[in-house]
Amino acid sequence: CLRQWSPDPEYQSKLEHLCACLREAGLFPGEIELIFMDEAGFYRWPVPARTWGEAAPVPPAWACHDGNDNNSQWRLIGGLNAYTGQVNYLSNYIVGRRQVIAWYQLLNQAYPNAKKIYIVQDNWSIHSHPDVTEALKLYPRIEIVWLPTYSPWLNPIEKLWRWLKVDILKMHRLSQDWKELKHQVDLFLAQFAKGNRQLLQYVGLLGEGKLAQALLCH
Repeated sequence: CLRQWSPDPEYQSKLEHLCACLREAGLFPGEIELIFMDEAGFYRWPVPARTWGEAAPVPPAWACHDGNDNNSQWRLIGGLNAYTGQVNYLSNYIVGRRQVIAWYQLLNQAYPNAKKIYIVQDNWSIHSHPDVTEALKLYPRIEIVWLPTYSPWLNPIEKLWRWLKVDILKMHRLSQDWKELKHQVDLFLAQFAKGNRQLLQYVGLLGEGKLAQALLCH
């Protein structure tokens, strides 16, 4: 039995505020934007798992001779538009306060006609770093909506990361080609650059779910 529980004593009030922001975005599309934000990462080496083959595979020659014993990591910071399914993202070898600040700047530019941009994010310490909060003053249209602590079920972009892992990253065959693996990740995310209804259905922003109903409650 899957249990969804957050230790946040303000869970209900934060949830109600999130739903109110979703209703506003649904009532005034284009004027009010709501973006679910999150960070994710992936590695050059895939996570090992069982698979089937006619014979046990022979390790390729590059596995022992190309110096790729460093399991490199790459990081993503992304945003999912709750109403359109548009995805914007940045990628780098690390995501810190500079990358988060650059991310806010990217979103501010991505929605030039919006009167307000809600950004829904979790409580990672970088999000409230003094440098980040100071930089946010440059973008008065952006308003942060804080998720309850430890409540990933309220952040639909988590399901986008799951889709990425299933389609591209799980047991991938590109350990020897780090550049191509990153390119495949870019291609996957680029398909949502203009919005995508299928993505909204996949992450639960269309249908009978609580967040979907709040968004469509006109």
